[in-house]
Amino acid sequence: MAWIAGLAIAALVLAGWRKTARAQPKSPRNPLRPPKRVPHEVVHVIAQPYRRAGVLRRIWAAVAGTGLTLVAGAVLATVTAFALAVIVTTLTNLLKQ
Repeated sequence: MAWIAGLAIAALVLAGWRKTARAQPKSPRNPLRPPKRVPHEVVHVIAQPYRRAGVLRRIWAAVAGTGLTLVAGAVLATVTAFALAVIVTTLTNLLKQ
């Protein structure tokens, strides 16, 4: 379980590593001065029509989703069982006193 928790923490760290995109530049330190607007050009292009994913890609997505669900469920069940065991043990000890 520690191995899975370590992988989860590593995934969270790696996912949050990049900076988020900003729509506008940072606000200036002087609040009286309005922020600079960055001009941008809009280009209209024709997009390619939608094409469904292949059969193998859809099967792989289903298998990967099922695997991730099973792992997440196992971790959640383990944490829940441990928490319940601690609660039951603590309450049993309190009742014995």
